[in-house]
Amino acid sequence: MLPTIETPRLLLRKIELTDAPGILALDSDPDVLRYVPNAPISTLAEATGIVEHIRAQYQRNGIGRWAVKRKTDGAFVGWCGLKLVDDAVTNGHTNYYDIGYRLLAQYWGSGYASEAAEASLRYGFEVLQLPVINATVMHENLASRRILEKLGLARTGEFTEVDGAAWYWYEKGNKFT
Repeated sequence: MLPTIETPRLLLRKIELTDAPGILALDSDPDVLRYVPNAPISTLAEATGIVEHIRAQYQRNGIGRWAVKRKTDGAFVGWCGLKLVDDAVTNGHTNYYDIGYRLLAQYWGSGYASEAAEASLRYGFEVLQLPVINATVMHENLASRRILEKLGLARTGEFTEVDGAAWYWYEKGNKFT
């Protein structure tokens, strides 16, 4: 179903239950969650629930976020990839493919997010033949906006979440379809 993808420095593979400690480290860090609506988690059980939720997306939709591992030492870097947003409405949209990434803070500024996101886009367009891939990003998240724009996603809209946060809507069409 979901393949492992190799980039020059990274492996992107299905998230496994053994990734729960990495998910806990990621989603318990308020700095990592600064620009996402999620509240920090604090237990391995919560992290395991997140892993199980992602794995259920693999079963339901054939796609979901990948664990990002560094090839040199196998370190868990974070997650990246596509997911089908079919359980929520965002900016008036549902049933769209979203590209996202979240890395542990010690890996910020390394280019890993761009490298993993580029591989994810390529998979979505070349293998899945998706016509469009979208992303959402909080206005203040300049680093994430730079990554999306570097990858050729265009900012095509703005919206406000229920908590009053201002977000941008990005999209990129598939030049292969």
